[in-house]
Amino acid sequence: MTAQPAMTGDEIVALTRKHTLYEWSAQARVDPIPVARAEGIHFWTPEGKRFIDFNSQLMSVNAGHGDRRIIRAITEQLETLDFANPFMATEPRARLGAKLAELCPGDIDVFFFTNGGAEANENAVKLARQFTGRHKIMARYRSYHGATAGAIALTGDPRRWITEPGMPGVVRVTDPYHGLQRGWEETGSALAHLEEIIQLEGPHTIAAFILETVTGTNGILVPPDGYLQGVRELCTRHGILMIADEVMAGFGRTGEWFAVNHWGVVPDLITMAKGLTSSYVPLGAVGMRRAIADHFKDQVFYGGLTYNSHPVGCAAALAAIRVYEEDGLVEKARASGLVMKELLADLAARHPSVGAVRSIGLFGIVELVRDRRTMEPMAPFNGTSEEMAALARFLRQEGLYTMVRWNTFYTNPPLTITEPQLREAFAILDRGLALTDRAVRS
Repeated sequence: MTAQPAMTGDEIVALTRKHTLYEWSAQARVDPIPVARAEGIHFWTPEGKRFIDFNSQLMSVNAGHGDRRIIRAITEQLETLDFANPFMATEPRARLGAKLAELCPGDIDVFFFTNGGAEANENAVKLARQFTGRHKIMARYRSYHGATAGAIALTGDPRRWITEPGMPGVVRVTDPYHGLQRGWEETGSALAHLEEIIQLEGPHTIAAFILETVTGTNGILVPPDGYLQGVRELCTRHGILMIADEVMAGFGRTGEWFAVNHWGVVPDLITMAKGLTSSYVPLGAVGMRRAIADHFKDQVFYGGLTYNSHPVGCAAALAAIRVYEEDGLVEKARASGLVMKELLADLAARHPSVGAVRSIGLFGIVELVRDRRTMEPMAPFNGTSEEMAALARFLRQEGLYTMVRWNTFYTNPPLTITEPQLREAFAILDRGLALTDRAVRS
């Protein structure tokens, strides 16, 4: 086979824009970064411009790019067994289930493997409904659970609007955070409101409550102490299954294997993807407590797709987990997270456009405002502004990639990042905030 000449960045962008659709975008405004290669916390364009990957692509390349151990495991699996359908039993599937049983909280020790996080959440709902015989699912407004039909119906943020009416039976509730201008609700009050919704909906009709343990793209909302414990108690009391969506927060991102571990809570179902393979190949999973799994010994579980339990995905996950363990990346994220928390606080102290910073481990966000007294956001809900667009352009120009969304930007680097690299990234952010500071009214 004759090798084709490498494409330039402009050629790559032109061809992808001509023949492919980009996610969540009006296609005329799409301006993607062409990516040729990646290693560690960096990626490069075909012309050699280097970017710091300060969002781990989509909060998912937790082990960093190009780890030869993960690549070798994928290659060896392809050379041994490229594919087996999900009715088969393979060694990677067997070993991964056993390994996840070691890592997951409490008695979660049975897993249903999927192709990604959205499918994991969809199947968690199927499991909950079939197990309980109930049909309603509680979900929060400030949430994102995926883009497939059921997962987007569970999602609370504006990405669900265009799909409505969606899957029936979703009951929407608020969480303790009510935006910069209203702040955090007292934990007891938030739990009392949640219990009121349960009573009004009829607890006997509610199969599950799905929630991101730490809310991701809707604000890196770290629950106050007592909130998750209170949710667990309410669910237990009313026979409602608690589904912890750890697709983004899992596998070391918060400085624990799973974010629920910070609060000592054991959910009934836990969903995962992204960091499960460090996103080297697609794979997701639903973990469940033994009692739920036992229900399906004599009852058919109605779920499955061609690529579920793909041997290459399972092999990649095993290798990624080994890398997390061998390199101490979960502990490293905890330690680096303390440095990042200080750097975020420094930005807040020196830049009047910074209205709030939040982080846990290497999972962080900065919210920008026009006025610290009123906490008016730098961009409207579900919108943007010239100042936010200018900040995004500056970061791209300076070689720092992260997600700039509404009035926020994220600080979610690979767990492999060093302190000098972290400080290098924050120096760029520091310079960029001069642009938004000019828009502050007082």
